[in-house]
Order: sequence, then C-alpha cells, then structure tokens
Amino acid sequence: MTRARAASLAAGALTLVVFPEADLGWLAWVVLVPGILLMSRAPTVREAALRGWWFGAGFLLAALYWTLPNIGPGLLLVAVVFGAMWAGWGAAVRRLVPEHPLLAMVVVPSVWLVIELVRSWPRLGGPWALLGASQWRHPTILALAAVGGVWLVSFALVAANTAVALALLLPRARLAVLAAAAAIGLAGPAVFALRPAPPAERAVRVALVQPGVIRGPGPRLAAGERITAGLPPADLVVWAESSVGLDLARRPDVAALAARGRLLVNEDARDAAGRISKSAILLGPHGPEGRYVKTRLVPFGEYIPLRPAFGWLTLVSRAAGEDRVPGTGAVALRAGDVTIGPLICFESAFPDLGRAVVRHGAQILVYQSSTSTFQDSWAPEQHVALAAVRAAETGRPAVQAALTGVSAAYDAQGRRLGRLDTDRRGAVVVTLRVPPAASRTPYDRYGDYVGHLAVLVTAAAVVLAAARRRPAP
Repeated sequence: MTRARAASLAAGALTLVVFPEADLGWLAWVVLVPGILLMSRAPTVREAALRGWWFGAGFLLAALYWTLPNIGPGLLLVAVVFGAMWAGWGAAVRRLVPEHPLLAMVVVPSVWLVIELVRSWPRLGGPWALLGASQWRHPTILALAAVGGVWLVSFALVAANTAVALALLLPRARLAVLAAAAAIGLAGPAVFALRPAPPAERAVRVALVQPGVIRGPGPRLAAGERITAGLPPADLVVWAESSVGLDLARRPDVAALAARGRLLVNEDARDAAGRISKSAILLGPHGPEGRYVKTRLVPFGEYIPLRPAFGWLTLVSRAAGEDRVPGTGAVALRAGDVTIGPLICFESAFPDLGRAVVRHGAQILVYQSSTSTFQDSWAPEQHVALAAVRAAETGRPAVQAALTGVSAAYDAQGRRLGRLDTDRRGAVVVTLRVPPAASRTPYDRYGDYVGHLAVLVTAAAVVLAAARRRPAP
C-alpha cells in the first residue's frame, strides 16, 4: 500500500467523527477535504479511483465497526467490496476539481449521492451513516431535509467540502468558491427561517418505557409491566423492540395494562406455525387493535443474505441462527384520537418508510428498538439520531423506545424533547404537538427527487467523459 492510499484509508475512517458518539457534526462541512485533496492530486485518474476505493473502505470499516459481533470477519469483505463504489467518486474528483471547478461543485456531490442511494437498497444492507444524518443536532440544517430529504443535506455537505478543497487548490478563485460554500451553508437556516413551522392539530402525551439491560424474556416483561404500572396517565405508552418475548395470546396480564390507555408492545416470539418475526402490536381497552410486522430486517442480525454461502458466519460470530419472517409493508394504526406509524429498529434508517407511513395517515412516527447487542459501541447514539432526521423529513414528531437505550422524542422539526441514556432505566414522558394527517412536507410529496437528479447528473457526466475520450474519426 502506498502512503497516499494509506492516507486515503485514514481520511475515509476520519469521517466517522461527524456522527454520534463523537458527534462533531460541524466538521461535516470540511471532513471530506483531505480525501478530496488526495484524489485531486493523484497522478492519474486510475490512481485517483484507487484512492477513492481505499477512502470508501476506510469509511465503511469505521462506520460499521459495531457490526463485528454479528458479522465478524465479514466486515472486512463488506468494506472492500462496497468501498469500490467510491472509486467512481475518486475518478470524478480527479477529472473535475483541478480543471472544471463549476462542474465539480455539481458533479462531485451528485456522485457521492448516487453511492448513498445504491448502498441504501435494503438487499445491500441499508442506509447507515448517510452523511446528511450527521446534522441531526441542527434543526436549521435539517430544514433542508423537509425539502429534499436527507439526500439534500448530504448534497449540501459534499458541495461545501468541494468548495473548500477548491479554495485550497485554486488561490485565484478562493473568494468565489468560499462565497459559494457560505451560500450553501446558509441555505438550511434560510429555509428554516422562511418556511412556517409544521401545523399542530392537537397535543398527545406519550410515554417511552426503557427496562434496561435485563436477561431473559420473563424478567424483561416484568420490568416493562412494573414501569408501566407506575406511569402517569398517557395517551400512548410505547414499549421497545423484543419487549415481549412470549406469545402475547398467553399473557392476558399484558393486555390488561392497556386499560389505562393505548399500549404499543413488540412481540418477538414464534407463532403457531413455528415461524418467528417481530411485530408491533397496539393494545387497547378491549385487546389488540392492530399489528405491524417488521419489513426491513437487519442483515446478519435477523437474517443472513445468501445463507448457503455465508451461513458459516454463525460459527465465528453472533450472526442470525435462523431467518426471521419479514412483513409485507408499512401500515398506520389508530391509537385513540391520533394515527401512529409504527416502525421497528433498523427501519428508522430508511427515509422511504417514514414517507410510507405518512402516506397512510400517520401523525407520529413511532420506532421500537433494541440495540443491546451493541450496547457499548457508538451504535445506540447513531441509531437514535436517525429519528430526528425522519421527523424533520416528514414534519412529524418522532419517538424511539429502546429496550436498553437510547430512548428519545423529537418534535416535527427534529428538536429533542426528551431522552433516556443507555445507563438509565424507567420511562420518559413527553407531550407531542401532532399535525393534521393531511399535512405534507415537500419531501413527503415529491420523495427522492434530489437523488434522481443526482443520478441524471452522474449519468450525463459519464457520457460526456466517454465522449471526450473517444478518438476523432
């Protein structure tokens, strides 16, 4: 490995600091600059592509290090294979940044966004550590997510990084590109200031129950019951993922807790046919009122892709011993006077699922989670931050009840209302101002148009590059 490629690997890994738990989100505006400089100074486009590959591998190794318990040595394979997508980004940087700065400001962010879109496909693992999610603490920046989803936030960040790199490489254009970077940085605050806050139809009191680290389904269930019995009145009580590890039909005492208000539990147990899945079940005064079965399963944690080829991972890690059965799609459940969109754990990473429950009429996004396998890693903090991004995208309050933390609630602009850390047990009770079911953000209405435009820009850039290389007749 050359020094430049080793430096590219390190530059990719460095990107992790913009995400929780380091949470240096402000660095996201410049964190890509070292990588861009390394690729732009490569002697050839091929070398720039290789540096991009190393950058991508470093990024994935750092961003997904917490999956080691479930994937083991497979993480290295994931980093090498999927890191190759950044080779195209490296080539784009090398071709455009030194010679075509205006094109670089559009094409380089577009290529990055295409990479994020591709790795967001569920069968390829899912959209963990999208660059735009690093801004979860900053509602003024997340205002862009309401317009174009997390994709628009990512685009703005990469464009700003490109501008800063250009300012370092092109002294004569320094003022112009720094002005462009400043304009990009101010776009979010401008949208936040000019766009009215999401409307509020009513206030809803929600309690999130967090039992803490408790082994065994029986003690875990008892802890949830004990915490719930001590709660003040609430319109909705939310238990975490896998909070009920037994067949709910055999535990009428759990259903009885809903006599004081709606209770959303999560059943992780075998059905009569012997199949196992994860289900969010809404209990009312007269028993179950609705069910949602988890649709997007965690690769290796809840199923093993291509099990005949990769089943050996169960011998060297805690990969799923058997595949859980997925659901058939998002649903919305009516909980008294409010409609909720239940989603489970890993599904908070997917922007399209938030939009899907909103289309079904959801006024609150409700996530049930369990990150106990990754309790001592950065994963719980990264995970809970995603609810803030989904709230801003959809203009809906979002809550997450986590079995062992972090549990949190956010308003419709992604501002935090309450939180329980991983070292806490008990409940957090918040009052949410919910919008009318018919209200929509631009992202709710128009979806992933920013990503689609990025695909078109990238395709056009590839065609133009190929045409320039074609010898004249």
